[in-house]
This record gives sequence, C-alpha cells and structure tokens, in this order.
Amino acid sequence: MRLMGRNDVVLMVGLTVALFVIFSAPVSHFLDYVREIEMTRGLHLVPALFILATIFSFHQLRKRQEMRDEAQSVARAAREATERAAEMARLVAFGHALARSMDSESSDSIGDVAAGQVPLLAPGRGAWVMTRTRGGHWESMMAVGESSPDDRERAARRALGEVEPLIGVVSSDICFPMIVAGTPEGVLGVAPEPPLTDHQRNILSAAAALLAVSLKNSQLFREVRENSVRDALTGCFNRAHAVEVLDAEIRRARRSKLPLSLIMFDLDNFKEINDRHGHLCGDAVLAAVGSRMKSELRGSDMKCRYGGDEFMLILPDTPLAGAKQVSENLRTALESHHITWNADQVRVTASFGVAVVNPTDLDPLAAIARADAALYRAKERGRNDVVAEEQPTLV
Repeated sequence: MRLMGRNDVVLMVGLTVALFVIFSAPVSHFLDYVREIEMTRGLHLVPALFILATIFSFHQLRKRQEMRDEAQSVARAAREATERAAEMARLVAFGHALARSMDSESSDSIGDVAAGQVPLLAPGRGAWVMTRTRGGHWESMMAVGESSPDDRERAARRALGEVEPLIGVVSSDICFPMIVAGTPEGVLGVAPEPPLTDHQRNILSAAAALLAVSLKNSQLFREVRENSVRDALTGCFNRAHAVEVLDAEIRRARRSKLPLSLIMFDLDNFKEINDRHGHLCGDAVLAAVGSRMKSELRGSDMKCRYGGDEFMLILPDTPLAGAKQVSENLRTALESHHITWNADQVRVTASFGVAVVNPTDLDPLAAIARADAALYRAKERGRNDVVAEEQPTLV
C-alpha cells in the first residue's frame, strides 16, 4: 500500500522547491527585504513560515502512521476472514462426515466422526461430547483432554438445567446443548482456554445442532428398521429377516466350529381357539406366547414368527441336547400359564421340532426343513411334545 498519494507528492515537491529558493542568492536579498518589512511593519513572516513547515511535517508523519495502522487493520481483517472461512470449511466437512456415517446404521460411527472432527472445530483445547439415553443415563461419545467422565456428566447436566448437588470441583467448560424438537440428545463441551470468539461459539453451536440431528436420525432409522423386521403382535422377528440371520449364523458356526441348533414350534389347536373365542383372543394368545419366549430365552436367541401360529428359534452355541432342554422348558411354561380371556381360561400348548445345523449345510432352508419335519412328528405323537430330528449329526 502506498504511504503517499499524488497530492502529497506535489506538496513535497513544492516544499523542496521552496527550500531551494530560500537558500538561493536572489531570494536571500528578498528575505532581507522581508526582514526590513518585518522591522518596519512589525510582522514575523519567517517564524510563521517555520511554524507552517513544522506543522506540515508533523501532519505528514501522522498521516503515514494512520496509513500503516490502516494497512495492519486490513491485514488483520484478511487473516480473520481466512480463519473464518477455514472454520466454515471444517464445519461443512463435519456435516458431510455425519451424513456419510448414517449409511452404517450405527451411532458408534457418529462417535467416530465426532472424535475425528470435533477437535478440529476446537483446536488447541479440550473437547468432549456426552449423550443422554432414553433412560436418562449419560454416555461419553468422545473426549479430548484431562476432564473426568463424572466432571463431564455434571457439566452436561448443568447445561441442560438438571438439578443436582454440586459435588467436587465445578467444571468451567463451555457447554453447547444438543437439542432436537425440544428434546435434549446430549451436550458438546469445550475448554474455556484459549478464549472463544463469537464466531467460534457460532461454529460450535452449529456443530452441536448437527450432532443432535444426526443422533436423532440414527435413532429413528434404527427404530424404523427394527419395526420393519419385527412382527408387531408378538415382538418377534419376521420370517425373511430370520432366514437371513440363520444364513449368517450357519457361516459363523462353520468358521468357529461351535454348535448351532434350530427349533420350530407351533400352537396346538390354534384354529379352535380362534373359532371358539374369536380372533381377538387368538391375537392375545400370540402376544402372550411372544412375551413368554422373551422371558424364557436368552437375549442372544433369535425369536421369529415364521407364519400364522408357527415360530422358529435360532440358538447359537447350543448343541442338540441343549436345544431339546430349551424346547421342553418353553413347552412347560406355555402349558402352565393359561391366558385369561373374558371369563375363560384359555389353555395353550405347543409342539416342538428340534434340529442341529450340520457343517455341510449350505442352505438355511435345509435345516428349517429338518426341524419342521420333527415338528410334524411331534404333532403325530399327540401334540404338546418335543421331538428331535431323526439321526442328528452332532457338531
């Protein structure tokens, strides 16, 4: 940037010419004449000229300083603009990474994105993200810095206005609540040093909003997917999903050399229950069977409504003898718990067929067929029974 403009150059040239003229011989005579005028008229022309030259010099120095300050201000503004553009670029990259993480159908991938991107949005300072579960519990998604999980939880709860006794050292972290439609999903926190600018606060507030929306979308996605593969009446998985899971479990059992068993069962005389008590009673019976399976079986056991009143159970890491015992326990539980419908007690029994998956099984439908054949033999034997496949090959 130029320190002197065109007019300033003209003035400097004029001043130079004036000095040259002052020290020239003709002008010296003129100055002598001026002094005579000063003495005769009582004027002080030379001191006035000196004062004007001095003031002009100070004016030029001051103007140069102002131009330097302006140049520094412009440079500082340019640096700030560059930093803001970089922060916005990081925020956009954060949003894109969160969008891509939704393809994995897992909130853990959102945590990976947060762990990689949040420190870039808050460089040179500690940062953390705490999420709140439906049960009101707090979980740490990511953390950079020395703060403890308890300190982070207390800071997050205070940020959401939750009442709690202040125990221990009060955290000074700056918190940004992650809220969607009035529901808190968690809190993003950063260390207070170095001090945050207003623009950095806006960036972190936007990041907290992006995280909140991503967590909510992930939760809704899981719920939709869960509902799409579950039977609403019994809470069991549907047939198509169960066959996919069985195929995956067969491959896993083949690699791990661990046993895998399959149970097919259906309710005895279910049509008579519908005919006598109505279909609403039949629905109540099916729902009760789903609830009974949930209470009797392990969480790792796959429970499936195969169709109508027929169910399929996939038992990982379970040999044939164990599957027979599971079937007997469930048969006894169903038989001993009657369903109350209006003034009647509806008795429910079931017939079970058990098969073990062989290492040579490539098609899950082959194992299902063997368990189904054992189920029909249990019905032929009088129902309310457990029958294993003929000549099973133990794994």
